[in-house]
Order: sequence, then structure tokens, then C-alpha cells
Amino acid sequence: MNAIEQLVVISRKYGADSRYVIAGGGNTSFKTADKLWVKASGHALATIGEDGFAVLDRSKLAPMGTKVYSADVAEREAQVKEDLASANLTKDRRPSVETSLHNCMDYAFVVHLHPTLVNGLMCSVNAANVCDELFPEALYIEYTDPGYTLFKKVYDRLEAWKAAKGSQPQVIFLQNHGVFVAADTTQEIEALYDGIIGRLEGRVKALPEGESPVCDCVTEVLPVIRQVLSRGGRGLKTLQVTSNALTDWALENPGLVKVPFTPDIIVYCKSEYLVLEADVTDAEKQIEAYVERRGHTPKVLLVKGIGLVAVGDHAKNAGIITEVFLDAIKVAWYAASFGGAHGMEPSWIRFIDTWEVENYRRKVASAASQGRVEGKTIVVTGAAQGFGEGIARELMGQGANIVVADLNEAVGAATAASFNAIARNNKAIFVKTNVADMDSLHNLMKQTICTFGALDVFVSNAGVLRAGGLEAMTPENFEFVTNINYKAYFFCAKVASHIMKLQTAADPEYFADIVQVNSKSGLRGSKANFAYAGGKFGGIGLTQSFALELAPFRVKVNSICPGNFYDGPLWSNPENGLFVQYLAAGKVPDAKTVQDVKDFYLAQVPMRKGCNPVDVTKAILYAIEQTGETGQAIPVTGGQVMLA
Repeated sequence: MNAIEQLVVISRKYGADSRYVIAGGGNTSFKTADKLWVKASGHALATIGEDGFAVLDRSKLAPMGTKVYSADVAEREAQVKEDLASANLTKDRRPSVETSLHNCMDYAFVVHLHPTLVNGLMCSVNAANVCDELFPEALYIEYTDPGYTLFKKVYDRLEAWKAAKGSQPQVIFLQNHGVFVAADTTQEIEALYDGIIGRLEGRVKALPEGESPVCDCVTEVLPVIRQVLSRGGRGLKTLQVTSNALTDWALENPGLVKVPFTPDIIVYCKSEYLVLEADVTDAEKQIEAYVERRGHTPKVLLVKGIGLVAVGDHAKNAGIITEVFLDAIKVAWYAASFGGAHGMEPSWIRFIDTWEVENYRRKVASAASQGRVEGKTIVVTGAAQGFGEGIARELMGQGANIVVADLNEAVGAATAASFNAIARNNKAIFVKTNVADMDSLHNLMKQTICTFGALDVFVSNAGVLRAGGLEAMTPENFEFVTNINYKAYFFCAKVASHIMKLQTAADPEYFADIVQVNSKSGLRGSKANFAYAGGKFGGIGLTQSFALELAPFRVKVNSICPGNFYDGPLWSNPENGLFVQYLAAGKVPDAKTVQDVKDFYLAQVPMRKGCNPVDVTKAILYAIEQTGETGQAIPVTGGQVMLA
């Protein structure tokens, strides 16, 4: 491997290990006599490739250590930024803010990380003394605002160390920040990090472990909090709950994590966190007071009985906030072994809050794409495969967080994973669900709220079909079809509307949606298929009745009535698809083959095409976006069924 390949390998090694790097932080570099390769902003170490490094001209970086810049802070930062830009040979990549620091270290490779154990020491009251005791060969730098000021301090201290000892140290600890490790080989970098972690592990108590139950009150409390956070043009928030032994400890000792420990915590979690009772009235008052005081919504809530609640602009952002704040709790725990935690001081916090570089990182972290249901959380029942999977996939592509609710655990989990492979800032989860069982549906609501904090749209898609005329239909099959297609729709609407009414009560401009995927068979009878058609007819009756009841709460209820999805497994499965069933039931006169049955049905569609999930999703999106209709049965049948 050449040196750049080695740089990529070691970057990925530490970037993929949450003990060393969180939220894509840290940076790495390699230098020759004339060039420096350093991680570019916006690239995560865990996945970085050669194109993730900015390349700079060292001859232009070298004078920065002795150059006299303006005494005016803003003017000085602009001058430094201009010098870095001048040295940058890859204009499409913004070099790390610590580029100059990397350049002034006299070793080929530099790996700067924020290991949790290291920050347990660096963010403690006894950091300097313990560092001197455990790492006498290392340079300790007291906290300094990042950017040029930090670079200049490190540069001068390195020059003094080298003058006194003949060579530079290979390890630099930064108070309330992290550690730099430098060497001429990546193998030596790894050995140095192993030594640092090994010494620290011998001085700390093990972290508390284990998951903790989340109070069932979460479904009553969190949807209201989410809507309070989102109202007034603030944008739909995504909330993520974490409840474990660490969050329990933080709730028992809220003062230990009340102040940020490192710049990264400020960037992603802001500098003030709220500790709330599981009481919506108190939570609303505290949140609005926070917004009035700070000018933005909080990013971190510690809610008693529920746990850590990350407040993200989208699901990806909520995940990063969770990761960063859990790390902060771990830092506080480890710091207890070194005299207790030492948070960042007010002037340090103010600098990070207003620093252009960190605002750039914050902007990158919170950037959202714009789909038609961006930021909404949508449950789709029966979404593991078939029509439901297609609908859920289309909604995922439009920016929604998707809950795949299905009985098929293996296929459903794989479907959610496939959605996450194409996700941008949104996320999908699978929840094993029996739509005909109220306990299962209550669990679906709890898992949805714990993962996303809200329920904006419920798509009741799960359905079954057993064809047969009066002579062939058994009472058992009739009851099975009716329970899923009719009764379960009532169950779903009951649990979903309860959550939605909590949200609409907290925000007068907010609308929620229940959408039933019905059928053209709900608009007109279906020969030898009365169990299915009857349930679907009844479903439209439920839709109209639910719509009347829920309209005052701004919960819209509509049915989408698709034509036949001929290419899906419901129709085309060679063993038990509808084409096979209808042939066996004699539903199509004179049909001898499955193709005869298919041709018969296509001939009835004016547009000569079957319906598909894309068509139906467009109708669902219309139902969600509009606010003037409810109780409608919207046909998507290619003209096969036309409403008067």
C-alpha cells in the first residue's frame, strides 16, 4: 500500500469505532516534504476515500506559524482563511480547520481523534495533573479557542519543546477537546493509541450497562412535545428516545451533563439542555421559555420516566444528537475518576456558538432534502412486500420516515433495511404487527413514537383476499377476510387517531392523515368475491364516519381505491395468486388458462394498464397535501370505475 492508501485505512479503522470517533468527527493527515493531505470538511472518517482529502501546498502553509496577523479577531480569521485557501490545491474540498496544526507536526502521519476515554480525562478537573502523571512524554495544552489561536499556541509550544528536547512530542492532549497522535508509520500510530487507551482503562470504572423500560406514558407525552417543538414555522422535528443505564444515571445526576464538555457537543446538541417531567403542560412552558431565551428549539431533552430525547431536524440529525449526547454522559462518568467533570466555560461556549467554522459544520449536519412528505412519520401496514412495500418505498423516496408494520418478521426487517440503504436524512424501521390485535397495535404506536416522536400519517394497507361464491365461501374464510379488511381498519384508526389528536391540539396549523388503501371492489360489487368486496364497501363507510368524527380535530380520513395490481404477488403468484384463484373459482366465463383470466381483466380497463404502487402513492400524497377534503374514496383504476 502506498501512503495515501494507508491513510485511508487508518482513517476508516478509527472512524468506524465509536470509542474513538462520533458523528463523523476527528481528522487525519499525511505529509511529504511539499504536500499535505488532510481530511476535508463534510467527509466522515469511517467511509472516507482518497477523494475525501484536501491537498495543500506546504510551502504556503509553513509561514503561518510566524506570520503576524491582524489584532482584530474577525479580520485575523479572514486572513487565515484566505491563506488556507491559497494553499489549497483541491479547490472543491474545504480542508479541516486544524490543517495548520497538522502541518506543523514533524511526522508523516497525524491522527486527531476524540476518544471517549481520553475526553473523560481531558474534561476533568484534574486533567493537567493526571496527564502529567500518566503521560509524561506527551504535551498538554490547556483549553484554547479552536482555529488560529489554538494553532499558534500549539506551534509555539512545539517549537519550545523541540528546542529543549531536540524533537517534538508524538502525543498532544487538548483540554476539553481530544488528542493528536503523530508518527512516521500508521503501525506506530496504532501502538500509541493502544498505549493511551490501555493506561486510561486502568484508572476508570466500567460504564453502567443495560436497557431500561420506557414508560407507556411516552405515547401521551412525546407527540405533544414534538408538535410544540415543530409549531410556529419551526419545521417538523424528529424525536428519538434512548433509555438505558447511562440515561438513568444522567437523569439521577442532571447537573453532571448540564454544561457541554467539548466543541462537538455544542455543534450538534447546542449548549443548554432541558430536564423535564413527563408532563405536557410543564414541558410546553419550559420549551417555549427556552425558545424565547435562546432563539432556537432545544436539541436535547432529558425526560423523567422516558429517557434521553434527541430533537433533530430530521432522523439522521436526531441519531447524531443521540450519539453525541450519550458520549457526553460517558465522558461525565469517566471524569468522575479524575476528580469530576469540568465543563466548558461560558466564554469558550460563546466562541463555538458563533464561530463560522462550527456554524458550517452545523449547517451540513442539519441540511434537509425536500420531498413531498419531508420529515413526516408514516406507518404503512402490510408493507413488508407487495403493494404495501411499493407504497412505502415511494413515500420513503419523498422524505418520510417509514414504519414497516407487518407480521412477516424476516421479510419486513429486510424491507426496512433496503429502505435505509436509499435513505437520505430519513429512516425506516420494522415493527412486527398484527393489525387485528389491539395490544400489537399499541406496541406499534409506542415503537413509532420512541423512534420518531410522532405519527403524521397512518396508511392502513394490510389486506387479505379469499375468493369464492356463496357455495364455496366458508364461514372461517369470510371471518378471516372481514377481520383484516374491515375490523382491523377500525382498530388502526382508533389507535392512530388518539396520537394524532394529541398533536393537532398542540398546533392549530397542523393536519394529520389516516389513509385506507381500499379497492375498486369497495366502489362496486365483485362476483364470487363478496367477502373482499363487502369488507371494502364497509371500509368506505368507516372512512366517511371517521372523517366526520375527526374533522374537528384536523385529522383527515380518506380511502384510495386502486384498480388491479396485476404485476404484484397478490395477482400473479403462480401458486395462489388471484389469477389462479379466479380460474379455479370459475369467475371468468370460458377461461381455460391464467393468461385468459389476465386478458379478461385488462380488457375492462380503458387505459389498458394495471394499477401500481406509484399510481397509488400519488393519490396518497394528494390526500395528505390537501386540506379541503376528507371522507373521500379516490379511485385509481385506469378509468375502470368512474364516480358520478
